[in-house]
Amino acid sequence: MISTAFPRLKFWPASGASQRRDWRWAALLGLFFAILLVGVVEGQISRGNRGITPINSSGDFLASGILVDVTGDNAEDAREKGWREAQRKGWAQLYRKLNGSDGPALGDSVLDGIVTAIVVEQEQIGPRRYVARLGVQFDRVRAGQILGVSGRTLRSPPLLVIPVYSIDGIPQVFEQRSAWQRAWAEYNTGQSAIDYVRTAGTGADTLLINAGQTGRRGRVWWRVILDQYGAADVLTPIARVEYSYPGGPIKGTFTARFGPDSKLISSFTMTGPSPAALPDMMEKAVARMDRIYIDALAAGTLKTDHYLVLEKPVEKEDLPEETATTDTEVMPSETDASVPTTAPAGAQSYTVQYNSPDVESVTATERAVGGIAGVQSASTTSLALGGTSVMRVTFRGDMAALKAALAARGYTVQEGGNTLRISR
Repeated sequence: MISTAFPRLKFWPASGASQRRDWRWAALLGLFFAILLVGVVEGQISRGNRGITPINSSGDFLASGILVDVTGDNAEDAREKGWREAQRKGWAQLYRKLNGSDGPALGDSVLDGIVTAIVVEQEQIGPRRYVARLGVQFDRVRAGQILGVSGRTLRSPPLLVIPVYSIDGIPQVFEQRSAWQRAWAEYNTGQSAIDYVRTAGTGADTLLINAGQTGRRGRVWWRVILDQYGAADVLTPIARVEYSYPGGPIKGTFTARFGPDSKLISSFTMTGPSPAALPDMMEKAVARMDRIYIDALAAGTLKTDHYLVLEKPVEKEDLPEETATTDTEVMPSETDASVPTTAPAGAQSYTVQYNSPDVESVTATERAVGGIAGVQSASTTSLALGGTSVMRVTFRGDMAALKAALAARGYTVQEGGNTLRISR
C-alpha cells in the first residue's frame, strides 16, 4: 500500500551530529537565497539600456528646430557649413523671440564665441550634402550682453521630477525607455523659473524613483530620497497615452501633480493623427507642463512641505535689492547656473568643446582630460549627444599650458577666443 502521508519535518534534531548537519544545510540554503536576491536587485538596477542622460540644465539660451540644407566639397565640409548656417539662423530666432524684432547680424567669429553647443535633433549626411534639424545653445552671460537680458534670475527651490508614463493602464518611470522620459531629458530647463532636478534613470534610480513611490505619503522616506538627489520637493508630471487602433490616432492625457501628497495642479489633453506624432506631442506637452508649473510657482501653489526641508527657505521679499557692483556674497538663489563657480586659488576655469557621439565618449573624454597633471576638475556642463558638448575644466596654469597638455594626450586642439576645441 502506498502511503500518502507527508514526511514529518524535524525542527529540532535529536543528536548533536544531525543538528550540525541541519545547520549546515540551513546556512547553505540561506546563502543560496542571498545570492539569488542580490542577482535580482543587480538585474533590476543594470538590466537593459533604459537610461537617458538629461541635456544641459544651465541657463543657456536655446534656439531649437532650425532646419538646414547645404552642400559642400565633402561630407565634413557640408556639415560644418550647416552648423555655421544654424548658428546664424539660431541667433536671428533667439533675438526675435526675446526682443520682438530682427537683431544685428553677427559674424561667424563672434557667434563662435557665444555659442556653447550644437544640439543635433535630426540629421542626414550625404557625400556632399547635409540636411538636419538642429538646436543652438548660446552662453547666457555673453549673449545676454548683446540681447540686453539680465543674467540674474529668481528660481524655485530644486524640485525632483518623476515623469510617470502610463500605457495600457500600466504606469512606469524608468523601467524602460519611453517618449515621455526622453522628452523631459531633452527639454532645456535652464530657461525655466523651475529648478528641475532630473535623473538619468540608471543605477539605483529605478529602485528609488518609481511609480509606486509617487503614491506613498510617508515624509521620512521622501526626505531620504530627496536628500539623495539634493531636492526640496517633488514634481510628478503624468502622461497617459491611448491608441485608437494600430496605426490610428492617438490621445494623450497629461496631469501636473506636486508634492508627496500628489496634489493636482492642472491637466490637459492632446491628440495626434498617428503614433509617428508621439515624439512631437511629448515635446510640446513638456513645454506646456513647464508653463503650468511656472504659473503655479507665481501663484504660490508650489510651496515646499516643511516636513521635507528642515531649513527655512529664502523668500522673494527676503532677497537683497539688486545694486551696483559690490563685494558682498551673492545668494545661491540669485546666481544663474551658467556662471562658473570660483576656481581654487592658483587655478582657472576654461571651456573645452569636444565631439560626443554617445555616452561612452563623454565619460572617456572626461576621464582623459581629468587625468592631466594640473587639472583640478573636468565636468560636462552642456551635453549634446551626437553633436558637440561643452566641458568646464579647472586647471592650474594658463590656456597655453592647457592646450599643450591636451596636445600631449593626443588631441588636436583648436583655440578660438576663450574656448578650446579638441578632437582626435
